[in-house]
Amino acid sequence: MSFANFPISSTNILFPPMKLVTQKINIEQYHLMGETGLIKADERVELINGEVREMSPIGRFHASCVNRLTRIFTQSLDDLAIVSVQNSFILNNLSEPQPDIAILKNRTDFYEAGLPQVSDILLLVEVADTTLVYDRDVKIPLYTANGISEVWLVNLVNRVIVVYCQPSTDGYRKVKTCLSGECLCLTAFPTINIAVNQMLGIVEPLIKKNQSS
Repeated sequence: MSFANFPISSTNILFPPMKLVTQKINIEQYHLMGETGLIKADERVELINGEVREMSPIGRFHASCVNRLTRIFTQSLDDLAIVSVQNSFILNNLSEPQPDIAILKNRTDFYEAGLPQVSDILLLVEVADTTLVYDRDVKIPLYTANGISEVWLVNLVNRVIVVYCQPSTDGYRKVKTCLSGECLCLTAFPTINIAVNQMLGIVEPLIKKNQSS
């Protein structure tokens, strides 16, 4: 059979289905991107599921809440744990998130030898305003899938704190929304209670100047 006079059209030429291949980045490659300058030192990014994601700019409400929580946890925990603020940790080979606050197990080198991993995490805290949907629907499912024992989502939009505990393959088994007037306690330190109002800045500042001076 001669193909010289065979009509060419989209109906008689079969092409294999095209697949869009995206290359996921692992932890080693991610760190190399930083070392070689592909990721600038001042860029706010995190590695999530093999993707380098740009983080939202920090507004004044978000920043003030993180400052407040840093003081609360530092004063409440004293030397019981390390309070790590907006630093990365290794979640798995494809994810290196940067939570707002991580409560870490004590280590004498303060993790100089290597970034914290899942087994080092006692509590993660995400402060959410413009990032509420991303934190709730992307990061928290990732945390539970990798065995993070406890996460607090400080929801600045609705002025509540959502506590996630007991991770499983189907999500956190225990989810509780804590309102103004309630208190929270860390699973790792059950005798330490922290008021929701204090965390949200509803009460007076922790340090009050003497009005008579």
